[in-house]
Amino acid sequence: MTHLLPLLFYIAAFILWVRCLMGGSQRRGPLAAGILTAVGVVSHGAALVQFWLQYGELPLVGFGAALSSLAFVGALALTLMLPLREMSRVAIALLPFIIVVQAVAVLLGVEPTPLNLDFEGAGFVLHVSLAFLGYQGLALAFAAGVLYLIQHHELKEKRLGRFFHFIPPLATLDRLARIGLWAGFACLTLALAFGWAWTMEHRGSLEMGDPKVVWAVLSWLVFLGVLGARFGGGRNDYRGALAAVIGFGVVICSYLVLRLTVGGEGLFL
Repeated sequence: MTHLLPLLFYIAAFILWVRCLMGGSQRRGPLAAGILTAVGVVSHGAALVQFWLQYGELPLVGFGAALSSLAFVGALALTLMLPLREMSRVAIALLPFIIVVQAVAVLLGVEPTPLNLDFEGAGFVLHVSLAFLGYQGLALAFAAGVLYLIQHHELKEKRLGRFFHFIPPLATLDRLARIGLWAGFACLTLALAFGWAWTMEHRGSLEMGDPKVVWAVLSWLVFLGVLGARFGGGRNDYRGALAAVIGFGVVICSYLVLRLTVGGEGLFL
């Protein structure tokens, strides 16, 4: 029940954001949605702390526990953006991802891992936390990219209706996507560096055949591809938005393929 409570708050916040979009609310609606998101983050954090105290391990390993932590990182980042007015409206595209991740965690059960981990301690916490921040950076770029493509289409079709007035300007969405991409890329790069440094020191190999390493490297290459799409002439902001949406889809699909084909017991997700 503890991990279900933040999920319910996130769902309620998303419903309010949709009502703001459909009804054109500019004041109370966004404020109430932000408050619900913040309350969800507080209850989510309390649930994760309770998990830590109960089981004596941080909720970073094991499918359900790691997914719940990933959702918490995303919701916390979203809460920190809520005072930024126009940028806060990216919540309508980012909250569904957070809700799906947390819902899967609740359905699978947030339980301690039965595995004995070689890589643990402060180094492991830093490695996984940086990886979570990296993937959430890509999720933020994805959310901003989706809204960018919608807003671009509205402008192209000269439909200046509720979507146009609700969604932030293209320049704001482009800036938000750049922040998410560069911050996420830096965090994932550091996560890979920490993980590989430990592996080389204790196992003498980078273990490139490990499913979690394959996924992490593929994700890093996706980041490179999305960032590369933003360079060059022409409509680089549009290309960047489209690349972020496609790249995020590639990362999610590759993760599901690895989970379904090789099991992935060693994955932190």
